[in-house]
Amino acid sequence: MKIQKLIFILLLVIFLLSKSNAQRLFVPSDTLNKTRSNIAIATVGTLYTTFSIGLYNTWYRHFDQSPFHFFNDYNEWANMDKYGHTYTAYIQGRICHRFARWAGISQRRSILTGILAGTLFQSTLEVMDGFSTKWGFSVPDVAANILGSSLFASQEYLWSEQRISLKMNSIPIQYSKSPIVGSNGGNTTLHTRAQNLYGSSFLERFLKDYNSQVYWLSANPRSFGASGWPSWLNVAVGTGAENMYGGFENTWTSDNNTYTLNPKDYPRIRQFYLGFDVDFVRIPVKNSFIKSLFSTFDNFKIPSPALEINSKGQFTFHILR
Repeated sequence: MKIQKLIFILLLVIFLLSKSNAQRLFVPSDTLNKTRSNIAIATVGTLYTTFSIGLYNTWYRHFDQSPFHFFNDYNEWANMDKYGHTYTAYIQGRICHRFARWAGISQRRSILTGILAGTLFQSTLEVMDGFSTKWGFSVPDVAANILGSSLFASQEYLWSEQRISLKMNSIPIQYSKSPIVGSNGGNTTLHTRAQNLYGSSFLERFLKDYNSQVYWLSANPRSFGASGWPSWLNVAVGTGAENMYGGFENTWTSDNNTYTLNPKDYPRIRQFYLGFDVDFVRIPVKNSFIKSLFSTFDNFKIPSPALEINSKGQFTFHILR
């Protein structure tokens, strides 16, 4: 009932904003607006501070600390975490650039703002990793961050728009509750293992479950000269993974028991997808608030029909992926 009330209130707010003069607040300024610029700086600063303190207290504080060190985690989780780093850096750059343009900052300085803001957020995470005994400063992570920022910045510099967007979606998985016997006779389930790895709430699973995530490159044919193609329809290619229950292998220890999944029953599979996507930025609407709302939606891939081929050479058609 609480969720239904929240959805109702959110829809009501959206409706009122879309009908009121408040929508003018969402129109980017043509020239530098000092008030908006101050709001943007304060907002980004607050978000960064909240992000840094919150991340440390909810995550890193619970693990042992060590002198700064490096850690090579290439190919861990079938590199799904690297796709996540690339996506996050891309989105952070894109959002901060949009915020800067809203404040009336020039295109080139807005691009630089997006790059610097994305780098700051991601570098903070990497430094915290570097002082944690459980992880370490990862050069592959940094390379993924640079790739994401470069994808955003190069397109803004060349075309002043994102013709190829980096998106993600995540469809929840129901994990098996059948018992798995450990080395000392203990029992667990994939459901329990997934909760320990990826969390139990919808938001945690959406952000952390490598088995349910797919990262997409969503390209707009119309922007590349396909005049007969619908302006709002993209072609998307994606990648995901299946049966990820450990960083490098499906073996883990819990309560003095070691659990190992049979690779024949649970092969670690890479998945590749081809499908269509909605380009919300190019949906023709005049309302400035709705445009801003659509630009937020455009960070995510809308589930739609897709064809999958995996690393075992198997083809699968998905009604929604």
